Amino acid sequence: MPRVADEYLVHLLLEGGHREEVRFGSIQDFQKWYQGELMAQSNSQELVNVPVRGLQGEFLVVRPARLVAIRVEPVFLSSIER
Repeated sequence: MPRVADEYLVHLLLEGGHREEVRFGSIQDFQKWYQGELMAQSNSQELVNVPVRGLQGEFLVVRPARLVAIRVEPVFLSSIER
């Protein structure tokens, strides 16, 4: 039985070498944001909101056209195999 990640850490590499990290509770949450917000405006210079989990009053916006790469990393909070 495969392990299920507790959350997903998404690394955003922006033009100019800047890096940002955001967390999603599930891969479905990431896919929904990616397909609904980011891919819909992939060549846009308009700012798109990136959901920042767990930080009250803080937000992140990016220009989709300036996004160079995305890496999705599963995070397992327990080291015990199930």
